[in-house]
Amino acid sequence: MKFGTKAIHAGVEPDPTTGAIMTPIFQTSTYVQESPSKHKGYAYARGANPTRNQLQKNIAALENGKFGLCFSSGMGATDAVLRLLNPGDEVITSNDLYGGSYRLFTKVYERAGIKFHFIDLAKAENITPYITPKTRLLWLETPSNPLMRVIDIAACVALVKKHNIQVAVDNTFASPYLQNPLDLGADIVMHSVTKYLGGHSDVIMGALVVNDEQLYKDLAFVANSCGAVPGPQDSFLVLRGIKTLHLRMERHCFNGKKVAEYLRNHPKVGKVYWPGFNDHPNHDVAKKQMRDFGGMISFTLKNDSLENATTLMENMEVFSLAESLGGVESLINHPASMTHASIPREERIKNGLSDSLIRLSVGVEDIEDLLADLEQALKKVS
Repeated sequence: MKFGTKAIHAGVEPDPTTGAIMTPIFQTSTYVQESPSKHKGYAYARGANPTRNQLQKNIAALENGKFGLCFSSGMGATDAVLRLLNPGDEVITSNDLYGGSYRLFTKVYERAGIKFHFIDLAKAENITPYITPKTRLLWLETPSNPLMRVIDIAACVALVKKHNIQVAVDNTFASPYLQNPLDLGADIVMHSVTKYLGGHSDVIMGALVVNDEQLYKDLAFVANSCGAVPGPQDSFLVLRGIKTLHLRMERHCFNGKKVAEYLRNHPKVGKVYWPGFNDHPNHDVAKKQMRDFGGMISFTLKNDSLENATTLMENMEVFSLAESLGGVESLINHPASMTHASIPREERIKNGLSDSLIRLSVGVEDIEDLLADLEQALKKVS
């Protein structure tokens, strides 16, 4: 089954009682049982809900996985993975990472006795010096947020598997339309479903997809025990959003390419970070493991100052200054004060995230309007 067909049909069955083609919203907290020893598979909605179950099957199918779990946010999904670790365990991850993940790792799990190594993962062999008998997890984010760094998933998997280290990949920026980490050997795929999967800026949700049944059971135990699960209304909205994922991603990629090329050729723009450029670091890896290069772009101005960047962001008219990404509308973001504010400034600067870096989530509007908006705002910067 091709991707577009899976997005619409995989894991989703017509309602057996009514024939409804869209999964109903089972807005219930509990389920009536026939007897204490006999029930229909549902007991309490924290553990399972029919609307959520259909969504979980659908997302798993999109990632070519066997088991899916949905959570109340992307951070809830990430937290569930880390709850499988024990005090004294070690994690290797990237030094260019979403600020919320960095905050969870350093402010919550370091206090619980987990050690994190934040390193440059441009080359898989950079991992080797950090592997110890206590290393349990390699957490990858590719393309990274916000510098669009690309990590070779297959090469990293090949290097750590002989050490029995699990590999989890945050696939939010790529979406399953562009990249499938399980096919490259990863054990866990994480999504902030809030972003491209939901696609309409109206849901907060996260998801995990795995192939190993025991790993699925361990994560499902965490989900049920800790309770960070989404409600049926949100599950319904994401099921509806996924039906157009392939169509939206085609336009995100088309518009993203046009915007990236426009910015690179503009006399007031400095660096442009987009995996589709031939000279982007690890472009060959991106070309190999991704189907296209997406709609996420970061850039700086030639007159690289916070004041200049602020002037640009405040004068955008079609692009909205806001957190998040992956919705149909185009967003402009200031990572240093918004998505990555939790990372200490010295760490941000050391890893290439300047105070004036600007991040775009290119939406699906008419490309001429997006380019005109950038043009009029750039005229107002020095």
